[in-house]
Amino acid sequence: GRHCQLVMGPAGSGKSTYCATMMTHCQTAGRKVHLVNLDPAAENFEYEPTIDIRELITLEDVMEELDYGPNGGLIYCLEFLMNNIDWLEEEIGTYDDDYLIFDCPGQIELYTHFPIMRRLCETLGRLNMSVCGVYCLESQFIEDKSKYFSGVLSAMSAMVNLEIPHINVMTKMDLIEGDYGNRRPEEEEEDEEDDEETAAEKKRRRQKRRRRMMEKAMLDREMDRYLEPDPLLMSEEAEVVLNGEEPSPGSKRFQALNQAIVQLIDDYSMVRFIPLNITDEDSVEYVLSHVDNSMQYGEDLEPK
Repeated sequence: GRHCQLVMGPAGSGKSTYCATMMTHCQTAGRKVHLVNLDPAAENFEYEPTIDIRELITLEDVMEELDYGPNGGLIYCLEFLMNNIDWLEEEIGTYDDDYLIFDCPGQIELYTHFPIMRRLCETLGRLNMSVCGVYCLESQFIEDKSKYFSGVLSAMSAMVNLEIPHINVMTKMDLIEGDYGNRRPEEEEEDEEDDEETAAEKKRRRQKRRRRMMEKAMLDREMDRYLEPDPLLMSEEAEVVLNGEEPSPGSKRFQALNQAIVQLIDDYSMVRFIPLNITDEDSVEYVLSHVDNSMQYGEDLEPK
């Protein structure tokens, strides 16, 4: 059977890096994998796309000829693709028993407001392809809780709209400290034993290490609240912002809206994120195994 990942997410969320990482990992594992570019505005790729929408239409041409802005132009390009879907069907047709990774544009409305991507999923299904949606959200979103929950809401919208097996990935975890990210170089240096150290210095270093481990454990516990969205995060944020002061009417309405959004997310209880640290092979394999399981990859392969 044929399988594909539909890699989605807001602009700058690490979709292309995710695709390149998966391409490398899959090729190393001996899979026949191909990159499909669905972004008519894309410029640089680590891997040359096997199928490229820019051979059909480019955003630059649309903006130039129709005088559209970048957003409208991008939607026009994708609608043009869907109106000429036989081109894509023809391109995909030659790849039997292969693994395709679709690098999609970063316009959120394509997944949440327009039926374009849903129609694409239906087309891929008609071509007997098992599809898994991979929604990327970068770890920097957690610095702003409102921004984070808007990201969660957009991920949930994509899940509801597309109705395909779906995985949410928290990207750029290599920028986060703790179990989900990388150790700092100075930590590794600090852990190295030194025979010339005095007993007092060794004691200080051990205390420092213990303190660091406690801080790391707290950081990891806090991180878990973002990987499985915790609705209490928003109310905590409101308390910090107010700092004991009486909220203004506008602020009250804004908080009420935020709480309503968070409650909606909690009611659906669909979104959880898998952390991805691209510098860690185990992390990449962990994400890939979730994707494979969701679309039952490998179940129809002949044992070697």
